[in-house]
Amino acid sequence: MFNPCPCDSLKEFSLCCQPLILGQTIALTTLDLMKSRYSAYVKHDVNYLIATWHPDYRHPELAESLTHSFENTEWLGLTIISTADGLNEGYVEFIAKFRDTQTQEHHAIHERSHFIKQKDSWYYTSGVKPSFGRNELCPCHSGKKYKKCCGK
Repeated sequence: MFNPCPCDSLKEFSLCCQPLILGQTIALTTLDLMKSRYSAYVKHDVNYLIATWHPDYRHPELAESLTHSFENTEWLGLTIISTADGLNEGYVEFIAKFRDTQTQEHHAIHERSHFIKQKDSWYYTSGVKPSFGRNELCPCHSGKKYKKCCGK
């Protein structure tokens, strides 16, 4: 039975993000790491999320915070807007849509994530919300204005 990868790659999970999450391979690009981290959120894999979070940016309550974020969250899809990899630093801008299973409300996280490469491994450090005009078209390609789509 086909088990699609949560990262929306249209590939089998076992051939896409699962080897990264299981530590069988490492992410070669920031995009690979971003997609595998999204899949880890979907699969509730707190250990992988912490392992791929740069140690200088982790906080003592990270595991508890991540575990708590899994409650009442159903991930609905990942849209990659742009990527930029340098030698030791990179960025991925994305939109991740989810539903709060308690309120049934739909939400979106729009972020430009920052990554650092150390000893051949990429690590997530932090993210910022890109600025967007409310009347601009949404970067998720829905055809709607940002304020009526992911900017809610």
